[in-house]
Amino acid sequence: MKNELRIYNSYKGKKETFKPIHEGQVGMYVCGPTVYSDVHLGNCRSFTSFDVIYRYLMYLGYKVRYVRNITDVGHLEGDADTGREDKISKKARLEQLEPMEVVQQYMNGFHDMMKVFNLLPPNIEPRATGHIPEQIEMVQTIIDNGLAYEKNGSVYFNTLKFAERDGVYGKLSGRKIDDLVAESRADLKNQSEKNHPSDFAIWIKAAPEHLMHWHSPWSEGFPGWHLECSVMSTKYLGETFDIHGGGTDLKFPHHENEVAQSYGACGCAPANYWIHGNMLLMNGRKMSKSDGNTIMPEELFSGGSSHISKGYSPMSVRFFMMQTHYRSTLDLTDGALQAAEKGYRRLMEGNKLLQGMQHPGNGNVGDLDKEINGLIDQAFADMSDDFNTPKALASIFELVTKVNSLKGGQLSFGEITVETLQRMQQTFTDFIFNIFGLLDEDIDVSGSGVVDELMALVLDMRQQARTDKNWGTSDKIRDALKAMNIQVKDGKDGATWSKE
Repeated sequence: MKNELRIYNSYKGKKETFKPIHEGQVGMYVCGPTVYSDVHLGNCRSFTSFDVIYRYLMYLGYKVRYVRNITDVGHLEGDADTGREDKISKKARLEQLEPMEVVQQYMNGFHDMMKVFNLLPPNIEPRATGHIPEQIEMVQTIIDNGLAYEKNGSVYFNTLKFAERDGVYGKLSGRKIDDLVAESRADLKNQSEKNHPSDFAIWIKAAPEHLMHWHSPWSEGFPGWHLECSVMSTKYLGETFDIHGGGTDLKFPHHENEVAQSYGACGCAPANYWIHGNMLLMNGRKMSKSDGNTIMPEELFSGGSSHISKGYSPMSVRFFMMQTHYRSTLDLTDGALQAAEKGYRRLMEGNKLLQGMQHPGNGNVGDLDKEINGLIDQAFADMSDDFNTPKALASIFELVTKVNSLKGGQLSFGEITVETLQRMQQTFTDFIFNIFGLLDEDIDVSGSGVVDELMALVLDMRQQARTDKNWGTSDKIRDALKAMNIQVKDGKDGATWSKE
């Protein structure tokens, strides 16, 4: 392992040295999407952050079991348990579809978008509807342990009793029981069923018109939204596992109630480390459909939105996300996207130059050699400091400057060793492709490098024309490439190309 990994633990409110339960292995659970609508950019940012975390854990040598669920039942309108309609059932009723048609349509769309952003799939992707028996079993266990009660066919978790007994309710989100009562906006009908306003449903009796329901000891109904994650995380990772992740908007009530359910079922915390990614803003404000301050991923790629001046490629957007730490808010603006696009292209061009370099030999360990190795060490140190991608990127870009100077002759290969050049080449490959998860969009996704091969052929033809003093052919090739937004740079070691 290259560095001691430190993670900001939301549950403790501080960075801690990461120590997995089982040496060399990591169990990580991340709350997945509720598949009733098209995936939005906020989802993409969150899951991209955890993709980088997943990739870096594997890079460090851990065997990672990454579980990310699909919510296909139980997530009610308003994210509460006050009798509002299930989001998927409502969508199915409005569109006159079967609920599983809705689920399949938007789950397929979610998977497609994750591929567009080059996210690795999780090891296990369980669905709530596939784990109803286990959820019923956990509800019964919590009842048997005295922390839940049944009212009119629904089962509620007794938060007040739990708070008095264990003293941990509210620790993750920083909320207190008294505050929850004051903030409660539940309707009076369902509130009257509860012993306390902060109690939450772990099993809900289905109304006659509800499309999804199952038989249970208490009623024909369906599980509460929070219950599914408690059940599926413990089923595949154990009662207590290493990392639980999700967006900061899930801290309360979702994650807070997961903690309560785990204590209610097994008397133990579900995870040792809680990781929360921050939200995505646009033009300094929270995204909102109601005031038009929103953009969908497809609009971002096509440029079909008044909020942007042009379309941006998926990898430019992914690079844009890397420029901000996952715990900080990310402000999406047209200017920031333009800068990210230029940065992404500069990074890819720098890597292309670096990978083509060959050391002539006879290099020395001088100041430049030490500086390059120091920047490489710093990049890894920053990634091991709570996955700090913007700081790691800064070190990588300092190395890009060194690469350009070596290529241009301002710096000499005699100032670095063969081993340092090789280490830099490997570091760029590791960071750009394996850790940051970027793709070179000038190379086809199959990895065959057809574009590079064709461009090498074109530049060879152009160089031959120049050697033969066939200026007409040389200019024709240059002008044709320029029309395709391809810039050719002539240097003492030959021509290189990049997309403008």
